Amino acid sequence: MLSLNKNESTQQFLAFLEEWFASLPALSLQQEGWDAQKTALISVDLICGFCDEGLLSSPRVAAIVAPAVTLMQLLWENGVRDFVLTQDNHPPDAEEFSEFGPHCVRGTREAETVDEIKQLSFHDSMTVILKNSIQSGMNTELHQWLERHSQIDTFVVVGDCTDLCVYQLAMDLKLQANARQQKRRVVVPANCVDTYDLSVESAKELGIMPHPGDLLHLFFLYHMALNGIEVVKEIQP
Repeated sequence: MLSLNKNESTQQFLAFLEEWFASLPALSLQQEGWDAQKTALISVDLICGFCDEGLLSSPRVAAIVAPAVTLMQLLWENGVRDFVLTQDNHPPDAEEFSEFGPHCVRGTREAETVDEIKQLSFHDSMTVILKNSIQSGMNTELHQWLERHSQIDTFVVVGDCTDLCVYQLAMDLKLQANARQQKRRVVVPANCVDTYDLSVESAKELGIMPHPGDLLHLFFLYHMALNGIEVVKEIQP
C-alpha cells in the first residue's frame, strides 16, 4: 500500500521542491538580450470566469492579473509585438462541464478577457484564440498561428491554471518543438501563473475532487522544468 507520509525519500523530495521553488531565478530582459522579433507572449484563460465571477473563479487566479499585465506592458515597451490570448469559450452543452461544471459559456461575461488586459493600449493588436478544452492547441487555431509565425523561438506563458491549461500549453509548445528537432525556449514566470485551491473538507461537501492549490502549483511548475521548460521567479526589465 502506498504511504507517502512515511516514505523518507518522498519527504526529502518535498524538502527539495520547496528549496527549488524558493531559489528560482529572475530573468532580466536587458541582460538576456532577447530578440523582440522572435519573442511572443501567450496568455491562457485570463478571463472573467476564472478571475472575478462564476463557478470556477478564484482569488488566487485574480491575483496574477496585475503582474501578468505588467509583464505584457514591459514586453511591449521592449519591442515585442506578438501577443496571443487563448481563452475558454464553451457552448452551453460543453462536454468539459462533466469534469469541471459549467463555466465561461460563449456570449457571457465569464468568457470575456479581463478588463485590465482590455485597457492596455495595444490590446486590439492581440490575437484571441478560442478553445473548448484545457488544451489550447487542440481543435483551435493555435498551431496554424505558430506556423505563420515560424520565426518566433521564445515563448512566455502566463495565466491559469498551473496544473491544467498552463501546463498543457507550455508542454505543447515544448514537445512540438522537440518532435520537430527545433530549438524553442518556453519560459513560465511563476509570479504570473497560479491555480485554484479546494480543501478536502469543501470537496467532500460538494462531492468533487479536492485540489490543494499550493501543492499542485509547485508540482506542476517542477514537472514543466523537468521537461525543459524554463520556470523562473519573474521577468524584470
